[in-house]
Amino acid sequence: MTATDPALTALAQGWHALSALHGRIEAHIERALQAGHDLSVREYALLDVLSRQHDGEGGHLQMKQVADAVVLSQSATTRLVTRLEDRGLLTRYLCPTDRRGIYTNVTETGLGLLRRARPTNEAALREALDEAAADPELAPLVRAVEGLRVPA
Repeated sequence: MTATDPALTALAQGWHALSALHGRIEAHIERALQAGHDLSVREYALLDVLSRQHDGEGGHLQMKQVADAVVLSQSATTRLVTRLEDRGLLTRYLCPTDRRGIYTNVTETGLGLLRRARPTNEAALREALDEAAADPELAPLVRAVEGLRVPA
């Protein structure tokens, strides 16, 4: 394969389109969440992921799992957790079965903020997808996103 290979060019164009769609969506949601709830996209994602934890087997996430879920490095996730903890939205505690493990829970204040922010996030996502669908380069990707169904 060479740098001018049409397959490579198509692949690069596809990646560029996907990156552009992601950037547009994230920026649109970021503006909406900041304006309405003083939350960043990453903060919202972290609250959302942590709010889905439960007390059953495997119900609490370790920091590595949280980092993977919010697509950040472990150190960036730890800094984000600290910021939200400082705002009273999260609490940390030692794992009862492994004193080396630290778990993070969303506080009642954090859950309330998440409940209020969720409709804003959903509306901003819908708006961003609708706007992107008007772009012929992004329309196929929008259809693909809209057709995705995540297994329960």
